[in-house]
Amino acid sequence: MFLVRYTELKVAKIFKAFGLVGLCLSIYSLSAFSQNANTKNSDKTNQKLNEIQQAISQQKQALTTTNIKISDLEQQLKTDDIAIGKIAKSLQKTTTELNVSKKKLAQLAVEKQQLETDKKQQEQILAKQLRAAYSTGHHDYLKLILNQENPASVQRTITHYQYLNKARINEIETFKVTITKLEEVTRQQQQQTLQLTQLTQEQHQQKQILELSKVKQKQTLKALNNKRLTEQDKLAKLEQEEASIVALLKRMAAEARAAENLKGLSKLKRKLTWPVKGKIQHSFGTRKQGYLKWKGVFLSTPIGRQVKTIHSGTILFSDWLKGYGLVTVVDHGDGYMSLYGHNQALLKSVGDRVEAGEPIALTGQSGGQSQSGLYFEIRHAGIAKNPKLWCR
Repeated sequence: MFLVRYTELKVAKIFKAFGLVGLCLSIYSLSAFSQNANTKNSDKTNQKLNEIQQAISQQKQALTTTNIKISDLEQQLKTDDIAIGKIAKSLQKTTTELNVSKKKLAQLAVEKQQLETDKKQQEQILAKQLRAAYSTGHHDYLKLILNQENPASVQRTITHYQYLNKARINEIETFKVTITKLEEVTRQQQQQTLQLTQLTQEQHQQKQILELSKVKQKQTLKALNNKRLTEQDKLAKLEQEEASIVALLKRMAAEARAAENLKGLSKLKRKLTWPVKGKIQHSFGTRKQGYLKWKGVFLSTPIGRQVKTIHSGTILFSDWLKGYGLVTVVDHGDGYMSLYGHNQALLKSVGDRVEAGEPIALTGQSGGQSQSGLYFEIRHAGIAKNPKLWCR
């Protein structure tokens, strides 16, 4: 009995010993498996991290490339806008010269017709005088003096002869002047006709160049719009453009010299005329993008309309500005300035004095605008004011 009990205890100890060893082996096996799994997971994580870092790098590179392309396109847009501005300005000058030439040609035609009428009348008078002279019998002074038959008749004949001769000489001189004027008018008419032909050809060429420039501008604008911007990007772009124009106006205000005859706009509320006729597409103070609001108004109007200054002043700025295209800024004195943007052409240069209602630009869609019109601002001491308070 004792032997059996001892044997059972011995076997139990052996089994217990083997159980502990198995457990240890099991724990070791699990630990090794876990370590191997962690290593694999770490490798996958590192691989994923590398992939993400590579994707970020590619995205940054793509963004940099896109920004470079956008910058290049904006520079190209500036070049296109300026080219259109120059040719549009030249075209307007040619058109004005053409109208003047046509008017001059019409005046010459009237003058020529009058001179031809005078010439015919003078020819008739000379012909009548010649017939009168012929009827006197072609007497000369010597024959009349030697004729002693009737002295009274001789005196009357001589007096009549002198009168006719004097009148004929006067008519001949007048006729000569008329002929000279007629020849001069004919010469001017021919010259004006030639100039008219040349101006017409020049105008035709300028129109062709203008249309080609507009096509190029549209292509550039389309390419620029294809570089899709997020709402945040658009906001950042507009912030940058607005900051640039605010900086420009501050600089202009600092450079402006207050002239005694520039009294500002403080006493002209509701008395000024809009710079161009058109529908207000965007009003002062309405939402532009994000928190940004319109600092002026956008007047929708066809391309090529004359933009007229709202009041007398001096041109402070006349150039291309990013986001606003071809821009003119006028100093009205006492801290007041008016700004005219998105023009097709600028007609005045920096330093030019302009009067109220004087054309200073032509409406367009420069600066990347999809529709034609005029962006118009009024500022006082650098602060944007509602143009509706001044213009009616």
